[in-house]
Amino acid sequence: MPTPEQMEAAVHAYVEAFAKGDPELAVAIFADNASVEDPIGSPPHLGGEAIRAFYAASMATGATLHLSGPVRVAAAHAAFAMQVRLHWDGKDMAIDVIDTFAFDDEGKVTEMKAYFGPGNMHG
Repeated sequence: MPTPEQMEAAVHAYVEAFAKGDPELAVAIFADNASVEDPIGSPPHLGGEAIRAFYAASMATGATLHLSGPVRVAAAHAAFAMQVRLHWDGKDMAIDVIDTFAFDDEGKVTEMKAYFGPGNMHG
């Protein structure tokens, strides 16, 4: 089972990947067979290539992630509240999001889910 420190480090690496605009840094935290469901209820991105393409497109908006409080870890899971700031549809926006990560025994993310809806988007 991953340690709390490994799981927190993965969250911070994820935030750093967006700060640097580097999808490879984001992909590096994921297991090869991982899924990303962002937002929850949308079709998941499955596997490294699909996840890479998703993060490349997300980062092309200039999105940056800003943690809103501590990372919460329990068993092999982490949850974290954050605000995503980006430029979308010709305007600057902020989205209040809660992300969850599930981890494998090696500390790689196997599942990411992002929880937000229209009421969490601010122009």
